[in-house]
Amino acid sequence: MRRTLVLGIGNVLLGDEGVGVHGARALQNERMPEGVTVLDGGTGGFHLLSCFSDFDAIVIIDASLDDLPLGTVRLLEPRYPADFPRTLSAHDIGLRDLVEAAALTGAFPPIRLVAVTIAEDQPLETSLSPEISAAMPRVIAAVHEALSGLQRASGAKVM
Repeated sequence: MRRTLVLGIGNVLLGDEGVGVHGARALQNERMPEGVTVLDGGTGGFHLLSCFSDFDAIVIIDASLDDLPLGTVRLLEPRYPADFPRTLSAHDIGLRDLVEAAALTGAFPPIRLVAVTIAEDQPLETSLSPEISAAMPRVIAAVHEALSGLQRASGAKVM
């Protein structure tokens, strides 16, 4: 059976920067397809390296700093570490280093990235802004779309 990880990344103490963690927490309350694990990765960095060898595919939810409107949700299919957006949020060096380290070890499963556009300046608070809160249904839908695509690609039954 194909094992897939949904990994929410972010710092919940910095408002919208924690969108990945908020997304993972919301998904933990849903029934996931067989073989799918949801993990709140927080700001785990290299502690998450084993995820790349323990799972056959990974869907990452993370904040993105880009020129798109606040709350834009994109589903990306990065094939190499260099394909990840350069301007992820405050922890982008940790995530990028994590992905590069996984590639160096040969553990680079198919990855889908659900990137959510946030503002550069984030307040010290644990709640999401109204714009990012309003985007959460699109974040969840993008994760489900990514999971369906990964299952189709593997020949697994889509539920």
